[in-house]
Amino acid sequence: MGGYYWLLVVVGVALFMTADQSEASCDGVAGQNGEPGRDGWPGPKGEKGQPALMEGPVDPSLLLRQRGELGSRGLQGVMGPKGYQGDVGAVGGAGMIGPPGPDGGSTDARGANLQQALSAFSVMRTVSTYPRYEQVVTYQTTVVNRPGGQTTDFNVGTGYFKCRIPGFYYFTFHSVAKVSMCLRIASDAPTDQPGFCDQNNKNHEQVLSGGVVLELAVDQKVWLESFRDAQRDIDARDTHDKHIIFSGFLLF
Repeated sequence: MGGYYWLLVVVGVALFMTADQSEASCDGVAGQNGEPGRDGWPGPKGEKGQPALMEGPVDPSLLLRQRGELGSRGLQGVMGPKGYQGDVGAVGGAGMIGPPGPDGGSTDARGANLQQALSAFSVMRTVSTYPRYEQVVTYQTTVVNRPGGQTTDFNVGTGYFKCRIPGFYYFTFHSVAKVSMCLRIASDAPTDQPGFCDQNNKNHEQVLSGGVVLELAVDQKVWLESFRDAQRDIDARDTHDKHIIFSGFLLF
């Protein structure tokens, strides 16, 4: 009996101690939250849905409204910096030959339109009479007289050459006669007037020649004239055949 009593006492003490420890644990301080866990693995991609069903014809205006209306044009922006020059391209092929241009022309000091710088003449005196002293020699035959028409520079009727194009000209003459003859290339240009003579006392045909280069201005004249030097009176009355050729042309 006495042993059983002590067993009860021991069990009672143990229950008391257990109850006391339970009360102490219920009234204790709460602990800290733990760290969040890692994200889980992404799930598998779902299947593609079915297309929407549209009944009847599609209205284009409806589609445009769905996209939104076009806005107004904005202001022009600031021009950017100039870019670098590109490489030179390949040489192109030769083009087609163009049509010929119009004839060129020239203008004199008065502003008149002229043909290309062209002036040349050669005339011949064929009468047998002796040319009168200090008179302009006139001519019966024209070999060359260019240009022609209204712009002819040499007047066959008067024996005068009238400068139309200012520049340098060359004038020359040749005469054939059986008597003495003197001829001069005269002009109203401010220069000496060279004269040439041939003394012929043998009654044989002789040739007399002379030439000169003159610088002429517009409207200045040049002509050939006979003058007296040492000819005899019988020379001026001679009626044998005589020929005088007077020529001139523009150099430049």
